[in-house]
Amino acid sequence: MVKVYHDPDIDEKVLEGRRVAVIGYGSQGRAQSLNMRDSGVDVVVGLRPGNSWRRAEADGFDVYPVSEAAAMADIIVMLIPDMAQPKVYREAVEPHLGAGKTLQFAHGFNIHYRQIVPPEEVDVVMVAPKSPGPEMRRQYEAGFGVPALVAVHQNPSGRAKETALAVAKALGSARAGVIETTFKEETESDLFGEQAVLCGGVDQLIRRGFKVLTENGYAPELAYFEVLNELKLIVDLIYKSGISGMYHAVSDTAKYGGMAVGPLIVDDHVEENMRRALKAVQDGSFAKRWIAEGERGSPELKRLMAECEALEIERVGREVRRMSGIER
Repeated sequence: MVKVYHDPDIDEKVLEGRRVAVIGYGSQGRAQSLNMRDSGVDVVVGLRPGNSWRRAEADGFDVYPVSEAAAMADIIVMLIPDMAQPKVYREAVEPHLGAGKTLQFAHGFNIHYRQIVPPEEVDVVMVAPKSPGPEMRRQYEAGFGVPALVAVHQNPSGRAKETALAVAKALGSARAGVIETTFKEETESDLFGEQAVLCGGVDQLIRRGFKVLTENGYAPELAYFEVLNELKLIVDLIYKSGISGMYHAVSDTAKYGGMAVGPLIVDDHVEENMRRALKAVQDGSFAKRWIAEGERGSPELKRLMAECEALEIERVGREVRRMSGIER
């Protein structure tokens, strides 16, 4: 069984007298900065000049160049994109690390795949809220929180886990539950989930379902509703009540068709493909491929995004969303 921590289990006084520098002010950076500040933590923001700088200042934060923020902080929270982190770390963060400091991540990619190798005298932890930033902020303001993962990679101070847990509590996550894990486990399971199910798997099911219906003469608008629009309703049911709860909420025809025909679509062949995807995550070959892609300026990613944006289902979707009042 995994260890789960809640508010009464965590001593927030660990953060007293310690300054947190949040590097990045996107979805996660903004939400985490606001939540920690509202929990009484001393927070500054480290950024490059631009729109994010102005937004952080408008939210009332003291904003500094990354190197200055890292120099003045006891806990440095890296919340910029994975591929941008190594360069920023080398140039602006690493020169200001030393004994007594904590380097914190929200995803284990760069530590697990050794793109960032911190000095041995520095605590290295992860606090990974399992939610987009705006939802984390909304839950916090409503008096609750979103679950989070915590992990420790280096613990020379002897209090690295206590620091990570205190940060998770300041984010509001201990109101829901904080699960202890490892950098390896978080990184590999997260990448696999994105590729095989949450992004890649769902994306391909939608594209191929739309293709089969339209190739057989069904109206694109009808196909969009059946394979994409209604997906949100089903996912919401699963999120709220689990898989069996979803089946209890749909018609008997949908129950039988889903459970009897579904395994013929997503079959053992798909499962074997998932195993290969997991193997590529575990042995580092996916990471190597993605790192090389980033170093080239991400041409393949740009091509794939352009292809996605040009899909017929995207054109139809824009029309349907406008008709439904979802998109203007």
